[in-house]
Amino acid sequence: MQAIEPNWVSLLWFAAFATIGTVALLVVAGMFPLRSRPQAARSNAATMLVVGNGVLLFALLVGTGIYGFTELRWSTLIVVTGLVVLFAPGLFEIWPASLRDGRKGLVVLVGVQIFALAALAKLAGPAWATIS
Repeated sequence: MQAIEPNWVSLLWFAAFATIGTVALLVVAGMFPLRSRPQAARSNAATMLVVGNGVLLFALLVGTGIYGFTELRWSTLIVVTGLVVLFAPGLFEIWPASLRDGRKGLVVLVGVQIFALAALAKLAGPAWATIS
C-alpha cells in the first residue's frame, strides 16, 4: 500500500467524503428544476432544504477536492474519484424512495453533510491553517 499511496488514512477519509458528496449530489440533482420536484418535496420548507443542501454540497465538494489535492497523489486522486463516481449511484439506489424523494431525506442529508463538513474541518483544518 505504501508504494501506491503513502498517506492511506487520508485516502480512506477522502473516499468517504467523496462518496457522501456524490450521493448528496444525486439526491439534490433530483430536486432540480424546482417545479418538477417529487410531490413529497414541493413545500416552501422543502425548497429551503433543497437550497440549504445545495450550499452544503458545494462546501463539501470544494473542501473534499482541496483535501484530496493537498493530501494525496494526483494519480490516487483521479482513480479514487473515478471509483466513487462509478459506484456511488449504487448506494443511491439502495436508499429507500422516501429518503431520496422527500423532506425526511433532505433533513437526513443536511445532517450527514454537516457531520461530514465537521469531520473534514477537524481533519484538514490544521493542515490548511499552515498553507500560505
